[in-house]
Amino acid sequence: MDDLLQEFIAETRETLEALSGEIVAWEASPQDRERLDAIFRFVHTVKGSCGFLDLPRLARLSHAAEDVLADVRAGERVPDRGLVNAVLGVVDRIGEIVEAIDAGAALDDTEEDLLIAALAGGSAEVAQPTAPVPQRAQSRSVRLNVDLLDRMMSGMSDMVLARNELSRRLRSAEVDPQVEAALERMSATVADLRDTVTRTRMQKIDALFSALPRMVRDTAAGLGKSVLLHVEGAEVELDREMIEVLRDPLVHIIRNSIDHGIEHPAERRAAGKRENGRLTVSARQSGNQIVVEVSDDGRGIDVERVIRKLADNGRDERELRSLGERARLALIFEPGLSTKDVVTEISGRGVGMDVVRAAIEQIGGRVELHNDPGRGLRILIHVPLTLSIIPTIVVGAGGQSFAIPRQAIEEIVSERSDAIRVDRIGSAWVVTLRDRRLPMIVLADQLGLTPVATGGYPMVAIVSMGEGSYALRVDDVLDNEELVIKPAAPAIMATGIYAGQTLPDSGCPMLLLDCAGLARDAGLHFERVREVEVEEENAALDDGALALVFADLDGARRAVPLEVVDRIEKVGAGAIHRSAGRLRLTIDDRIVPVAAVDGADVKRTGSILRLRDGISEIAYAIAEPTDIVPMPAEIAPATTPGPVAGVALIDGEPVELLDPMWLFGEHGEADADGAIAPLCLLGGGDTGWLGTFVQPLLEGAGYRVVSTLAPGEAAQVVLTLDAEPEIGAAAPVVRLRSRKRGGSDGTIYRYDRAALLGAIAAAAQGGMR
Repeated sequence: MDDLLQEFIAETRETLEALSGEIVAWEASPQDRERLDAIFRFVHTVKGSCGFLDLPRLARLSHAAEDVLADVRAGERVPDRGLVNAVLGVVDRIGEIVEAIDAGAALDDTEEDLLIAALAGGSAEVAQPTAPVPQRAQSRSVRLNVDLLDRMMSGMSDMVLARNELSRRLRSAEVDPQVEAALERMSATVADLRDTVTRTRMQKIDALFSALPRMVRDTAAGLGKSVLLHVEGAEVELDREMIEVLRDPLVHIIRNSIDHGIEHPAERRAAGKRENGRLTVSARQSGNQIVVEVSDDGRGIDVERVIRKLADNGRDERELRSLGERARLALIFEPGLSTKDVVTEISGRGVGMDVVRAAIEQIGGRVELHNDPGRGLRILIHVPLTLSIIPTIVVGAGGQSFAIPRQAIEEIVSERSDAIRVDRIGSAWVVTLRDRRLPMIVLADQLGLTPVATGGYPMVAIVSMGEGSYALRVDDVLDNEELVIKPAAPAIMATGIYAGQTLPDSGCPMLLLDCAGLARDAGLHFERVREVEVEEENAALDDGALALVFADLDGARRAVPLEVVDRIEKVGAGAIHRSAGRLRLTIDDRIVPVAAVDGADVKRTGSILRLRDGISEIAYAIAEPTDIVPMPAEIAPATTPGPVAGVALIDGEPVELLDPMWLFGEHGEADADGAIAPLCLLGGGDTGWLGTFVQPLLEGAGYRVVSTLAPGEAAQVVLTLDAEPEIGAAAPVVRLRSRKRGGSDGTIYRYDRAALLGAIAAAAQGGMR
C-alpha cells in the first residue's frame, strides 16, 4: 500500500503542475472541450484512487468538482469566473492535502465546506487557507518513458561488448601498465552503470500479484467453489516488461486452476479433502531466471480425457497413446483444446494453454508441468530475470563454448585435486568433495558431444540452485566475461537446458546454460519441501529411503540400504586377505573387517562397500555397484537370521536385501573409532606375559587393554598374575594362576580361554555398574 500511495502522490503532483494553466486557459475559452475533458479526467482519477486508498477528504472534494464539471460538459452550467475560481480552489486544496499526506502532517479541514459551497453557488470569492501548508518535500524521482529505458539498456549492452573487445585485444599484446589501469577503472565504471541501468527497469512482482486475491475470490464465487489463495515471494524483483508479459498468462492459468483443477466442495469431501481448495502462487529467483509457480490441490490433469478430446477432434488416438509420459502431458498445449463440454464465461472456447506458452516463449521463457492425478497440479513458468547483461563463466565441452551464470557456481576444482574423488555407480557419476557427496553431470555427454582433450585435466564446477547442488564436469574453463543475454530461438529454448544466447566479442554465437534445466534433463531430482495434508505427510514417510543395488561376488544382484553406505572404494585383487580367522582390508592406514557372501572368491572383488553405523565400520566385498533405487515398500523376510534380511522386487526381479544389523553384529569391531568398550588394566610389575599372550585375546573379544591408566581413566577390571602382590585397585581383580590344578582361591588357569573370558566379562560387568 505504501508503494501505491507514493505512486498516487507522484502522479497527482505531476498532473497538478500542468493543470493550473489548463484551467485558466479553459476560462478564456469555455468552448475548448479538450481542456474541459482533461480537467474532468484529473478529478475523476483522484476520486477513484481515493476510494481505493481510503482518503475520504480528497474523495469528497474531487467528487464535488466532478459533479460540477459534469454539469458543464452536459451544458447545464456555464464556466464563469466564479466557477473557475471555485475549481481552482479545489485543485489547490487537493495539492495541499497531497503534500500534507506526503509530509505526515495534519491539515485543518474547516475551509473545505466553503470550497464545496463555492462550487455549488459559483461564488466569486473562494476561501483561502488559514493554516500553514506543509512545505513540499524535494522530489527525488522522475517519471521516464519505458522506450527511453530500453534505449539506455541497448546502449549499455553495446558499451559492455566494446569493453570486452578492447580487453581481449589488450590481453593479446604488450600493454602499458597505465593503459591497463585505465581499462580496469573503465570496467568498474561500466559494471556500476550496468547495474544502475538494470535496476531502473526492475519492479517488485507484487505489482502482478496484488490483483490476484480479488480475481480468485470472484472466479471461485462464480463457480460455487471455495478457494484459499496463498501468495509467496511478492518481494521478488523482475523486469517491468516481463511483468506486463506475464500478466495475462498468469490470470489464464489461475482461472484454469480454479475452473478445471479444484473440485466443488461436495466432490472434495467425497475424495477425503478439505472443502476449501488451496491455490498457491509463488515467485523465486533461480540463477538468472525467475520461476513463477502456480500449484493447487485439485484433481490434476486427466490425461486420458485430454487424449479422448483430441481424438474426437481428428487426431490419431493410437499415436497419442504411444507418446511418452511428458509428451502426453504436453498435449494440454494443443491449439483449440478444451476439456470442458459446455462453454462458459471462463472456459470451453479452446483458447487456452497454447496461448500461454506462446506468450512465455516470446520472452525466452518456458512452461513446465508437474501433474499428480487426484492430488493437484504444479505449473512452473521460467522467465529471464531481465534481458540484460550478466557475469558468466565460459566453459568448453566437446570443442564448443558455453556460458554459465557466475552466481550459480559455488567453486571450480580440477579433477586431479586431492580434495575431490569421482566414483561411478552403475551409469551415474558421484563426486565427493571434502566429505560432501554430489551427483555429477558430464556436460559433453549430456549434450551429445564428444569430449575434446585440452592437454589438461577436466574441471568440475559445483553448481548451486534453489533446490540443491550438483557437480558439472567440463573439458576446460576458458574465461569469465560479462555478456549480453537475449532469448534464443523457441526451438532451442524448448529443450529446457538453455537460458538464452549471446554474442561475445569473438563474434561466435554462444548459448547460456540453464543450470536447473540441465539438472532436470539429466534426471536429477532434489527434494522440495511443501505444505501437504497430514495424511500425505504420514504416507510419504516411507518414500525417502534409498537402496544401493550391486552385483555380488557370486553373480547375484543384491541391495543394501544406502543410509549405511559411507562410500564405495575400488580395491585391488590382493587388498583383502584372511588373518586371525577373518577377512580383513587395510585401507586409510587402518585394518577394517570384511564381510562377503559365503563361498565367494574374494579375488574377484572389484569394489568394497564401506558400511558405517555411526560407531563402527565394516567393508562388504562386491563385484560392482549398479544402481540406486527407492527402497521397496514390501519385503518378504528371510526364514532364518543371517546376512540376508529378505527379498524384494526391484525392476520386476527378486533381489536379496542385506541385513545391516546382522552384518555389524557378526563382523563389526566393538571398539572401532573409539567406541566405549570395557577397559582392562594389566596389573603388576611384569606385564610381559600378559601383553604377549592375553592382550590379543581380550582385544579380539572387544576389550580395551592398557598397562598404564591415562589421567582421568578408570579401569572396569584389573588382570594380574597370582605371583604378583596384592594391589589396591578399586575395580574387580581377576588373578591368573600358572598351575592347572587349583582354583579354590578364585584364581583362573591362565591358559583356560573360556574361563578367562567368562571371568573378565563378569568382573567387567560389575565394574561398570
